[in-house]
Amino acid sequence: MTRLLITDDAAFMRMTLKKMVTDAGYEVVAEAENGLEAVAMYEEHKPDLVTMDITMPEMNGIEALEKIKALDPDAKVIMCSAMGQQKMVVDAIQKGASDFIVKPFDEARIKESFEKVMS
Repeated sequence: MTRLLITDDAAFMRMTLKKMVTDAGYEVVAEAENGLEAVAMYEEHKPDLVTMDITMPEMNGIEALEKIKALDPDAKVIMCSAMGQQKMVVDAIQKGASDFIVKPFDEARIKESFEKVMS
């Protein structure tokens, strides 16, 4: 079973995504509400896959992505962005993000992204 770390500063978004992914057969091993927490949780839990919001307090998703990739060059990180963040998405992909999904979350798109990244 694929083990997942969900990172989003909005509890509602984490809850929504968690329900979608657990329904799809993934296990959520940890949740983080900012980039600093995400890096610490990554080190602690070593998940197979990370979903990373881009815009968060403390440390944004792009900085957290860079730190996680420095810890583990093989880390699989899917960026989650709101509409209109194309420049940040491109930046994230260049820095090693595996894929990105746009909010509001679409269950079919999430499954497609996870399957692509994990295959």
